[in-house]
Amino acid sequence: MVDIHSHILPEVDDGSKSWDISVAMCRMAAADGITHQVATPHANDRYHYDRPYLQGLIAHLQGLVGNALTLSLGCDFHLSYDNLQNVLADPSRYAIEGSRYMLVELSNYSVPPQTTDCFLKLGDRGITAIITHPERNPILRENLQRVVEWAEQGCVIQMTGSALTGFWGERVRRAAHWLLEHDAVHVLATDAHDMEKRIPVLSTARDAAAEIKGDEVAQALVDANPRAIINSQPLPYFPRPVVGSYRKTSGAQRR
Repeated sequence: MVDIHSHILPEVDDGSKSWDISVAMCRMAAADGITHQVATPHANDRYHYDRPYLQGLIAHLQGLVGNALTLSLGCDFHLSYDNLQNVLADPSRYAIEGSRYMLVELSNYSVPPQTTDCFLKLGDRGITAIITHPERNPILRENLQRVVEWAEQGCVIQMTGSALTGFWGERVRRAAHWLLEHDAVHVLATDAHDMEKRIPVLSTARDAAAEIKGDEVAQALVDANPRAIINSQPLPYFPRPVVGSYRKTSGAQRR
């Protein structure tokens, strides 16, 4: 499996707090069957994103874990006006290392109508937006059809694996199931932050996805698609989303 979203670098954001924890997280990921882990530190008003410095941390962590798994650098890019100007000026700064894909996290407090235009502008610069965990965004949960429209537009939709298993609560689980059932999910990732709660484990999410969409799709979400992303290739599994209305209080999680 390949995990394209994790916070395993120490003391750079709200993720790992030490080198020991970072190494332990890598070893937990490897034991779960993850062979490639992308470290994606936040880039927002709180956390400065210094690519050369972070690249040095990746190299050091790789030396500590050896060949247990392969590490590369990406970014948990928070969409804001200033960040957008920065990425349009230097697209490779925030992209997943060596690829044309970039994680984009939307605010829990405002998702303006011009967000779609931002994704188009990124596309004009050769960057495909990977929209991270929309099922956890309280604004998008009220209108999941926006997520479907972004998928139709060509954006990649990345779900947090533990959303499928109920870690984030029932509302998030229902939204996650609805998006998966409507073919509007392309990648499962851990968004791992620690060794206790938000852990670097994907196998349970893969199994949960298999119960809903079958083994072939589930494996594409944790292997074929994320592997294509780190290799800057088109995603092999990219179905046309199924149009439908999301009912927040009933039947959204058909099994």
